Amino acid sequence: MRRNEWGSLAVPEVGAWEPTLSVSVVVPAYDAGRLLPYVLAGLAAQSYPDHLLEVVVVDDGPGILALPEVRPERTRLVRVDQGWGRANACHQGALVAEGEVLHWLDADMLAERTEVEAQLRWHHLLDHVAVLGDKWFVDPAPVLARTPAEVRAVVEADEVGSWWGQDERTPHTWVEEVYGRTDDLREAGWFALRTHTGACASVRRDTYLAAGGMDTTLRLGEDISLGARLGEVGCVFVPDREALSWHLGPTHVMERREQVNAYNDPFFADASPVLRAKRRPGRTYAVPYLDVVLDVRELEVADVVATVDAVLASSLHDLRVTLLGDFATLSDERMALLDDPSLPTRIVQQTYGSDPRVRLLSALPAGRSDTPFRLTLPGATFAPRRAALEELLLHLEHTHDGLRLIDLRDGTVARLERTAAVERAARVVRLDEDLDAVLDEVAGSARIAGRDAGFGPSTKVSPAFYPRTGGPAIGSEEAWTRIDEQLAPRGIRSARPSGQPDQPAKPGGGHV
Repeated sequence: MRRNEWGSLAVPEVGAWEPTLSVSVVVPAYDAGRLLPYVLAGLAAQSYPDHLLEVVVVDDGPGILALPEVRPERTRLVRVDQGWGRANACHQGALVAEGEVLHWLDADMLAERTEVEAQLRWHHLLDHVAVLGDKWFVDPAPVLARTPAEVRAVVEADEVGSWWGQDERTPHTWVEEVYGRTDDLREAGWFALRTHTGACASVRRDTYLAAGGMDTTLRLGEDISLGARLGEVGCVFVPDREALSWHLGPTHVMERREQVNAYNDPFFADASPVLRAKRRPGRTYAVPYLDVVLDVRELEVADVVATVDAVLASSLHDLRVTLLGDFATLSDERMALLDDPSLPTRIVQQTYGSDPRVRLLSALPAGRSDTPFRLTLPGATFAPRRAALEELLLHLEHTHDGLRLIDLRDGTVARLERTAAVERAARVVRLDEDLDAVLDEVAGSARIAGRDAGFGPSTKVSPAFYPRTGGPAIGSEEAWTRIDEQLAPRGIRSARPSGQPDQPAKPGGGHV
């Protein structure tokens, strides 16, 4: 499937297929005693096979919740034992759930008879799909005027919709606006994740866990945050109009939208870099937008410093530099410092060890990148100009492509990858296929010349200041001559130490 063009999936008609996957409907319940009986009554009338359906009600307080009489046969109650909030309750429910698919359903959602079936048919086709149910916001009075048994009977008869006229139904306005602009997310590309609202959504359990689950530190906005995480593991987002539920009453956002957004935005900005509109220029956040990776082994320190400094000076401040090297082998044992073969590594460590936007590692962590984009540099001969990275990423965002290959003039290639696209390709690639070919198929890719991408030769500080493989010894006549040559145009003379000019300078000798 290319990007989020889910229309290519041949989904079966509701009622015309045979389910095999088990599903756990997780119902986070806070102060839910009034509406929960009707929610469970609706679930008791589902067309999905009883032996494949379980319901996990997660009691988040404030009192002790009891299960009503009318409920699905396989319903159990789990009480929150630590933490609080919807995200925490949903996650605890997910951890104890036995179903292969997790279906979130809030405790104020009355599901139509085929709601679960409609959602589950997509999961039988694809293991990395997030299904978004359809919902209308309605007055709960017609439901509350009936008994749970009566509600179950009405759901079984497919007559719930008769309780509200068209003018009594309120759509999920901002979500519908996005759907309208993007042909129900088919044209939304990788931005489809932003419409993940959790009141009636579903995802494979193993995919949920691979994404890291819900951020249990969040008290609001956890559904959008989960959507961002699911997007980063390559999920396709499908809005299913037939997976219909009735939201019994308004939401927090509908009643206090500005306050909710003001509260959520700093949390989204810090931990969800794909929601970049929430971020401010020049700021540093917990999870950066771009990771620039450079293996410094076998590279000259002058080249490394020139390249890394150019990256850090980018107009895109929201980035991190990951330097790979033998930093773990460095020790404080007594040695002839200037003759230490690890001296270049030690200088790189000291140069960048205190920079909050640089991390020094022996190897990249296993698994996917924690940033939406990763740029891998093949060496330090060429570096991006100040605006290059921001312009490259802006182009990737506009095209929805997954890969840019940047051909540098020395014959090497830099790789700029979209994490979500790489994860999608890795999920579907076969053993006999090339990953880049699949990446191009599912997301799109392009090659671009380094000059056109804004890459040029690294601007080095004098190489005499840094150890060089095969270069002049520090303090030798040749080294000082090179220093003099670079300082002469500025009218500055070096403080060449006294003594024999062809001998290395002693500790404490002259400095430039």
